[in-house]
Amino acid sequence: MQSDPAARAQEAPALPTGRPAADILTELTALRTADAPTRGGRTFAYVYDAGRAGLAELAADAYAAYAPVNGLDPTVFPSVARLENDLVGAAAALLGAPPQAQGTFTSGGTESILLAVKAARDHARSTRGVTDPQLVLPSTAHAAFHKAAAYLGLEPVVVPVDPVTYKANPTAMAAAITPRTALVVASAPSYAHGVIDPVARIAEAAAEHEVLCHVDACVGGWLLPYLRRAGRTVEPFDLSLPGITSLSVDLHKYGYADKGASVILYRDAGLRRHQYFAHAAWPGYPVVNPTVQGTKSAGLLAQAWAVLQHIGEDGYTALAHRVATASDHLLEGLRATPDIHILGEPVPSLVAFTVLTSALPDRPAGTPDLSLLLHLADEMRVRGWYLQPQLSFDGLPPNLHLTLTPATVDRVDALLTDLTAALSSARTLPPVTADPALMELAAGLDPDTLTPEDVAGILAFAGLGEGSGTAGLPERMAPVLFLLDALPGRLKERLLTEFVGSVFQARRP
Repeated sequence: MQSDPAARAQEAPALPTGRPAADILTELTALRTADAPTRGGRTFAYVYDAGRAGLAELAADAYAAYAPVNGLDPTVFPSVARLENDLVGAAAALLGAPPQAQGTFTSGGTESILLAVKAARDHARSTRGVTDPQLVLPSTAHAAFHKAAAYLGLEPVVVPVDPVTYKANPTAMAAAITPRTALVVASAPSYAHGVIDPVARIAEAAAEHEVLCHVDACVGGWLLPYLRRAGRTVEPFDLSLPGITSLSVDLHKYGYADKGASVILYRDAGLRRHQYFAHAAWPGYPVVNPTVQGTKSAGLLAQAWAVLQHIGEDGYTALAHRVATASDHLLEGLRATPDIHILGEPVPSLVAFTVLTSALPDRPAGTPDLSLLLHLADEMRVRGWYLQPQLSFDGLPPNLHLTLTPATVDRVDALLTDLTAALSSARTLPPVTADPALMELAAGLDPDTLTPEDVAGILAFAGLGEGSGTAGLPERMAPVLFLLDALPGRLKERLLTEFVGSVFQARRP
């Protein structure tokens, strides 16, 4: 008699019987070879490299010392509270917070933003009786705010930015505030273009309406004050402005800690209390969670604390000066490159530029050339550089985004040399086009009713999925991104969701 298939499946081992440690580490090292480099200044997105010898080793050792410590309960592990209080206190002092300000260490900017939005939602409910809250934000605000709104049941009210400066329009932001507004958002700077919104005017408008105002300083919060100390002019953006009620700052960006490490600051403990979750109506231990996470390793907290202690005030000032030097040099080189156009007036650290075309029968000179831009990104990747493509949105042009770090100072000349060569090569390639039949089909598709087979067909047409390059990606991304740029927003989101789902497929032994 044959055994039951379900029973046989249960008997199958989920893991190998055991492997030598050396073999496991060798495999992990081999897997990393397909990744973009995280050191050396050639990856201009996702990584923040201080370029300081020994810093990575310090972070790893500090993490290892605290990896088994559970940050869930500081009464059991009091060192967790000590480390967090030190980090929050340093952030508060750096960012103009009043003496009564309080904050929390989080796993990253997204969690900090989620908590700020939750606190604002609950504050609006408890103090003003708002049951259908809105979130007023500029169109350049980070996608994490839309994620928070989706998770927490707020309606995003998106206000277009100035099409020349790419900054939020404070008059339009003020006009968007209603009795339902729980939170108004400004960026310092915005990720997409690296420009600082007129924070003071936005905060003043929020205060006049007695509404909370959050500054997303995840990128700039640990850099801008040290740029000011290094002699750069930086307009006020932090809790020194009376209308700012909360601010997020990532330590894994220009604090150079490993990911993920962030701090959310509030003007006072009363506001912070609204981010907490407490529950005693169950038979287990009384639960109170300051963050989204419950159980969490204290390793990330310890490594962030160690890195900040090691670099110190003078160290951060010197690193900020290096970032500014790299930015100045890069901007000068880009402005000298024909047909390159920098978007807005970015603060040192982030740069976004587009490529303009010469006059053609169907478009005037100076029009952003999406095809050439995407070919340029591919050509740079062939040469060992990663520049982050950003697609067009609401009249704002497509562009290539660069995040500058201290490690890029010595790489700018090489980058500019390769950029010139890559641009020449890109001009020789056939223009990327979107298939008219596919675009006609896409225009009539309802993203909510697409079947998995429909989605798979579109992804295959775009060159994504099985049979493509690494992780289901084609070797050149220009055709894929050109198609995505042309698709309606909701369809684009559905396809991206399905594509990521196809990348993360369980591998059974």
